Amino acid sequence: MKIINLKLKNYRNCKDIELDLNSKKILIIGKNAQGKTNILESIYFLSTLKSQRTINNLELINFEEKTVEINAEVEKNSSIELDFYYDKEKKREIKVNKLKTRPKEFKSVLKTVLFSTQDLLLLRGTPQNRRDWLDVAISQIYPAYDDRLNKYNKIRVQKNNFLKEYSQNDTLFEVYNEQLTILGSNIIYLRKKFLKEIEKIAQEKHSTISQSEQLTIKYDCNFLNEDDIEIEEISEKFKQKLEERKKEEIQRGQSLVGPHRDDIIFYINGQESTKFASQGQQRTIVLSLKLAELDIVTQKTGEPPVLLLDDVLAELDDIRQNYLLKTINESTQTIITSVDTLLFDEKFLEGVMVYKIEHGKILL
Repeated sequence: MKIINLKLKNYRNCKDIELDLNSKKILIIGKNAQGKTNILESIYFLSTLKSQRTINNLELINFEEKTVEINAEVEKNSSIELDFYYDKEKKREIKVNKLKTRPKEFKSVLKTVLFSTQDLLLLRGTPQNRRDWLDVAISQIYPAYDDRLNKYNKIRVQKNNFLKEYSQNDTLFEVYNEQLTILGSNIIYLRKKFLKEIEKIAQEKHSTISQSEQLTIKYDCNFLNEDDIEIEEISEKFKQKLEERKKEEIQRGQSLVGPHRDDIIFYINGQESTKFASQGQQRTIVLSLKLAELDIVTQKTGEPPVLLLDDVLAELDDIRQNYLLKTINESTQTIITSVDTLLFDEKFLEGVMVYKIEHGKILL
């Protein structure tokens, strides 16, 4: 999988950019706030229809303009064109080969793995940050997962509104709980399944980098044990917990049970990493996760996704930098942003397509 070219019109500060990306290694250099991250964000957006930096698509539009457009040519078994359009009236158009399509089909074309400085804070962030990382990673492999997650969140919001004006309508209460149990159990099942798969790969990479430390990952759900992996037992315990906390949910006016409350905990040699790991150890975990994510998407889809490295090398020490760059498979298209080329040796720069960006414009 490879992006052949990319066009941006009014995407943040990139008002009119066209990039030839027909290479396995692309380096985009420039000072901070010049537009490097915006380019990588636009590519990531085409694969997920989400930004890692905002939930409001209006923020993608240059503040002087009324519309934003992203166009890319992707090479898979054949050439596929992706078009995204959005305006300040919140009108959206998504097209594959010039034909309007649904989000599910649009997102199935391009697969990416984004590794940014924001990811390095994954372990120190909130449970929501870790759930977001997990959900996006799963969606790259199981396209239907995103639909289930959206349906679950929609029903959860409806239930919360119902709880705020609770009127002893137990029938409707049970309907909401039944729907949340079905969807929520499926989400938890896929999350636990994916974490087991990625843990195995990440452990090998983590062991290589750290040389002696053992990484383990736990899906933290307050009504399940670690060995509860079958969807039937997840569903049964989910239903029981909902019943137990019914009065509390009514009192507090919100849904208190489900995958929206869960977390992911990382351990090094049995010690919880957020409490005991150094900054270097935490970065090793995140690096191992991202490289494992790259491998697992390749295994499940049959071709490597596009790897996006956003200013992350400057935040890694020499050992982790070298491991990352040497681990990347030659068949993986890698697009890297950096302040300059000083972090890269001459051998790595051989054959690399280099662009310089300044004030949202590519300098020739």
